[in-house]
Amino acid sequence: MNKLAILKEFWDFLRARKKWWLAPIVIFLVLFGALLVFAKGSALAPFIYSLF
Repeated sequence: MNKLAILKEFWDFLRARKKWWLAPIVIFLVLFGALLVFAKGSALAPFIYSLF
């Protein structure tokens, strides 16, 4: 199963069950996780970690 299949399955779940309120939560969590991963080795890390 590839990564795009997971996204398609999630999209089908949202459409079929009308759970549109889950989409912003999942998008925020993915973006937040990507921010932490990319900032880990950069000069911005002390500033981002001080926010939390």
